[in-house]
Amino acid sequence: MDDVLAGVAETIKNFAVIDLVDITDVPDFNTMYELYDPSTVMFFFCNKHIMIDFRTGNNNKINWAVKDKQEFVDIVETVYKGARKGRDLVIAPKDYYTKYRYCYMCLAGHVQHVTLDVVSIRFQSVV
Repeated sequence: MDDVLAGVAETIKNFAVIDLVDITDVPDFNTMYELYDPSTVMFFFCNKHIMIDFRTGNNNKINWAVKDKQEFVDIVETVYKGARKGRDLVIAPKDYYTKYRYCYMCLAGHVQHVTLDVVSIRFQSVV
């Protein structure tokens, strides 16, 4: 996921900023958003958490590795467009239910000692 984030940073720089947050520094945030996965991507617009419906049951965050850069750019653009329209919840550009429904079980058994990080995507206000 790191290479995807680094690869799209230049593409989305006009409307979004990628921030890396060490969740050991923000324990209240961890409790509020149930952050326990090795890597999590969350979206914020004007200091407000924007949820996205991937049809996986978790609308708060992306907690799997998105491997395709264009797919991630599409997700970020979708969230940005919905947030600018005042939506708190946007629908993902494609259905992830069948693609990732078994992924959680696979990851749960293979997680080793890793540093937990949250990647926060903040959208810039464009006038």
